[in-house]
Amino acid sequence: MIAYHYQTDFELDKPSKYTDWIEACLKEYDCASGTLDYIFCSDDELLEINQKHLKHDYYTDIITFQYREAPHVSGDIYISVDRVKENAASFGEPFDRELRRVMIHGVLHLIGFKDGTDKEKLGMRERENDLLEMFHVKH
Repeated sequence: MIAYHYQTDFELDKPSKYTDWIEACLKEYDCASGTLDYIFCSDDELLEINQKHLKHDYYTDIITFQYREAPHVSGDIYISVDRVKENAASFGEPFDRELRRVMIHGVLHLIGFKDGTDKEKLGMRERENDLLEMFHVKH
């Protein structure tokens, strides 16, 4: 089950389209969704989570908490809508595309992909780009 929770005035347009896309992306990696909760929040809320749980004192666009429910992919994916908007402007990307990139980035982490090294970051970006192309495909 994929659920969306809003702690800001932001809401996804047509959440079922996102659900279909995420499930199709998971199938690309022979995975199925367990319980996936997307929590859309502010910079300040995500900073507080980052400080409390990860001991990091900086803003980020996403924090992912994995819950083991083998063979399913399960977890909480916190996304700062403020940070996604700022990053979209910085990268010259439409907000919706940057949001989808961050959303699927969290899923890739839950599947097991890392982005700690330059090589891992490059691989993660390539996977994100491939999966972003699937968003407009009929599932």
